[in-house]
Amino acid sequence: MLDQTIARRLKLVGFDVDGVLTDNGVYLGVVGDHPIEFKRFHIQDGLGIRMLRSAGLVVVWLTGRESTATALRARELSVDELIQDPTARKLPAFEALLARRGLAWDECAFVGDDLADLPVLTRVGLPVAVANAVPEVKAAARVVTDVPGGQGAVREVAEQILKARGEWQSLLTTYFLERGDVPHGAGRSR
Repeated sequence: MLDQTIARRLKLVGFDVDGVLTDNGVYLGVVGDHPIEFKRFHIQDGLGIRMLRSAGLVVVWLTGRESTATALRARELSVDELIQDPTARKLPAFEALLARRGLAWDECAFVGDDLADLPVLTRVGLPVAVANAVPEVKAAARVVTDVPGGQGAVREVAEQILKARGEWQSLLTTYFLERGDVPHGAGRSR
């Protein structure tokens, strides 16, 4: 169970991409003379990201690999910031992000899976590892998801944070009311 004090302190949630938002697979090919790349993103993770943003949390993706597929998905979900650093030097990139936004390390969560994520994970207030993370990342994490990256781990993290903050139910009610398809009993008292 995630600590309420830590969850309520959060202002930003950062995610690695490959291995966290995806299953670590990258499909590369060529069509004509044009290289193409495909990645598989889990659709439930997308709603989790939208819920985090609806709660007023900044959502950032920080990846050590430049990818048009990642940029496309980040745009679709209106991610607040996408940082693609091909050197995979995530610590200076995250430090610059915090300086730009005037945030402290303890106001941030980060979700990772591999060694390049460790410098950030060891500094943030809420370090999270996905189930498929390497042992060193799991050892540095305060929370380890039940499901692997690319299989709904981001949604699991979003729900844990929002439930610990006491915001999940009201966000669900708002979500259904905005859609105009409120399930029976949701958002109403009997």
